Amino acid sequence: MIARAVGVIVRQFKQGVTPEQVALTIALGFVIGVFPILGATTILCGIAAAVLGLNQSIIQLVNYVAYPAQLVALIPFYRAGESLFRQPHLPLSIPMLMDRFRDDAGKFFSDFGIVAVEGIVVWCLIAPIVAAAIYYITRPPLRALARRAA
Repeated sequence: MIARAVGVIVRQFKQGVTPEQVALTIALGFVIGVFPILGATTILCGIAAAVLGLNQSIIQLVNYVAYPAQLVALIPFYRAGESLFRQPHLPLSIPMLMDRFRDDAGKFFSDFGIVAVEGIVVWCLIAPIVAAAIYYITRPPLRALARRAA
């Protein structure tokens, strides 16, 4: 899978895409990929790539790779949001949330909508910092890869 991803990136370099554009694509793909609402990241990555002129394949690949991190980060985002807004902690677990959603989506949104919004606020505070870190960390190896691909 890594060789395939590198191949996609090398082809982008040969089409004139810069290492900085690829670094931005990777950074946004990961950060959006951990957005604290399951099922929203594919469309959000697609929109970000379309608006910013980034590569859809790369951003969606990174989004896909970020899925385990999204699952790990969901509850911490929600808990941080509850703490930030001084709300009582609701009992939460991924299986419980998925079961409740399947049972009655309307009741699920009524019960957990505010928790989700609070988690999104925390994500909005953290996302720019993480995106910047990923961008600056990935640029040097991408520049080296671009030089080798030229």
